[in-house]
Amino acid sequence: MKSKNARQEIALERIWRLFELAEQEFESCPERSKRYIELARRIGSRNKATIPAELKKRYCKKCGAFLVKGKNAEMREEEKWVEITCRECGFRFKKRKSLKVG
Repeated sequence: MKSKNARQEIALERIWRLFELAEQEFESCPERSKRYIELARRIGSRNKATIPAELKKRYCKKCGAFLVKGKNAEMREEEKWVEITCRECGFRFKKRKSLKVG
């Protein structure tokens, strides 16, 4: 049996790969990219691996759609927040802007 940390690391690698695949497939088949996001979320929940913050901005929490600025998402930047609106279901959520060092 693998240790808890090893399972979480493998889960994170798979999550990253599924997001890469979702990005590649978005133009040709948006439904497939939605499925990849669904699989990534399921892997994260089963292995208690949290999806990284930079990836959480890339999908809708309500309908599970992979979000691309200008295609199916609107992103409005405020002073400390980014408000993201999904054009597929209309769900709005806010994410704190990440501080860039350097």
